[in-house]
Amino acid sequence: MVHDIRLGMCNTLNPVLLRASSLRARWHAYCISFETAYSRGFMNHPSADDTQIQATLSRIKKRYIILSGKGGVGKSTVAVNLALSLAGRGLRTGLLDTDLHGPSIPIMLGLVGYVGTAEKEKFLPAVLKDGKLKIMSMQFFLQGRDDSVIWRGPLKHGVISQFIACTLWGDLDYLIIDSPPGTGDEPLSAVQIAKPHGAIIVTTPQAVATLDVRKSIDFCRKLALPITGIIENMSGFVCPHCGGRTDIFSSHGGEDMALELGEHFLGRIPLDANIVPLADNGKTAVDAMPDSIAAKSFSAIAELL
Repeated sequence: MVHDIRLGMCNTLNPVLLRASSLRARWHAYCISFETAYSRGFMNHPSADDTQIQATLSRIKKRYIILSGKGGVGKSTVAVNLALSLAGRGLRTGLLDTDLHGPSIPIMLGLVGYVGTAEKEKFLPAVLKDGKLKIMSMQFFLQGRDDSVIWRGPLKHGVISQFIACTLWGDLDYLIIDSPPGTGDEPLSAVQIAKPHGAIIVTTPQAVATLDVRKSIDFCRKLALPITGIIENMSGFVCPHCGGRTDIFSSHGGEDMALELGEHFLGRIPLDANIVPLADNGKTAVDAMPDSIAAKSFSAIAELL
């Protein structure tokens, strides 16, 4: 079930968030399916006030959205590690999870138990790295870990606008926006509302991935969204025992695509057998194994932003 987050302007946040306690206080919890949402009039979900959106954006120096036309290429892993790399350099960083149907940022950062609350008409983000990293995710407002969010576009647009404008981000040097795969509601709303300074496109090397990722590049061009660059994730596996390299997902597909399309290539992240168990346990490559090739690759790319 989803807490009732029918939000009007930022000065009328729903009381369910204002009254939420540290132990998942709930009232008026709804099972949001399309039918129930429609019958209760939720489909006319209001967006945040434009004035509030602009006020929030004016306090964020640089905003980047992580995109890919293909699922399973590691966008969230890239988003989390880039954000941690920036925060680790002492930069005030925000991380917004706009994957409303499959929010995975919280589990990667060990925030599964965090409960979304509000104070003084603002959402309170989860805070890590001594206050340098602030995180907002739909998962924070779900009653159960396995609860689904069954929404159509208007609801999603409204919630994304509220997460951007009404979260207590404060002054940020960077806002990293993680988005679900494709070119649909969530990335479109995030681009229109947050007005990112650039898009970071994530792909894996094989043609099956790059074929779909090209659509994200076309998406950016049609929306006049600058492309900061392309990251080739899962680029080669180096055996921790013998040191031999195996290109499990082919090689150089992301770099070749960047060259062909005239886009900047930011770098490649190798496969590392430790990343999956780390993420499953709320840890990251950048923090847990900073001397690994993967962590150094994330840090090097963060330096380019």
